[in-house]
Amino acid sequence: MRDRLRELYGIPTAPPHGRPLDELILTVLSQSTNDRNRDVAFLRLRERFAGAHAGEVSWEAVRDAPLAQVEEAIRPGGISRVKSVRIQEILRAIGEPLSLDWMREAPVADGRAALCALPGVGRKTAACVLLFSFGLRDVPVDTHVGRVGTRLGLLSRGAPFPQLHDEMLALTPPGEELELHLNLLRHGRRTCTARAPDCAACALARTAFRDTLPPLKPSANRSSWSAASLIAFRWCSCSNCLPCGATSGCQRLAILRRASCTARLSNGASISSSSRCCSMSRMIVGMTQPR
Repeated sequence: MRDRLRELYGIPTAPPHGRPLDELILTVLSQSTNDRNRDVAFLRLRERFAGAHAGEVSWEAVRDAPLAQVEEAIRPGGISRVKSVRIQEILRAIGEPLSLDWMREAPVADGRAALCALPGVGRKTAACVLLFSFGLRDVPVDTHVGRVGTRLGLLSRGAPFPQLHDEMLALTPPGEELELHLNLLRHGRRTCTARAPDCAACALARTAFRDTLPPLKPSANRSSWSAASLIAFRWCSCSNCLPCGATSGCQRLAILRRASCTARLSNGASISSSSRCCSMSRMIVGMTQPR
């Protein structure tokens, strides 16, 4: 999957910019709007509350300014009344000094917890700050990444966003967090859209679980599958793979209706029913016990 995305979109590079407060507020401004309106709102905020150096924002000035001034500055970004209140709440909650630079050297879990404790800040926003500001190991899962990941069977369908972030982080090789996030994001915007995905032109279509395909019915001899959880896999070229239909645990194992091999799970259990793992697939490349 990674290699196919690379063929489409290349390997994106974005060195950490080291401005966590800018990233935090930029992510707040991105909610319920497009990138262009978000950027216009941020630029207006920077012009209205310029810092001591060129290109900087005085976040102390934003925090202490009359609410109406902040709202007016960010109006192009949409729902400015809500966002202006939220921005000032966040800046006040950070306290003194008004800085997040300490996160550069702190454990990722500590930085994530501190960010998620701020008003209205969730895992996606926290991941954006940690990854884009400092290059730390976290992967933002927005609507596009979540949609593509679910359709590919990488993420659990209907899971809450904190769980989706944990699953995405678990399957992402260290050092490839930025690449996977940005390329899945691009694919979700250009091809795997929410309402009208272009499956005919999709380079990943053979790996995707079709929402319209019925899952195979669970059976007693699949009960042992629930002890394992796939986190990485490679698919065959046959395009006939279907979800296994297990009611719990492993929801990302695909099997082929017509196949003849036996796959062995990491816990020693084996798939031995008449519907077995496709012998052409080499699909299981990494497994882990459920968290």
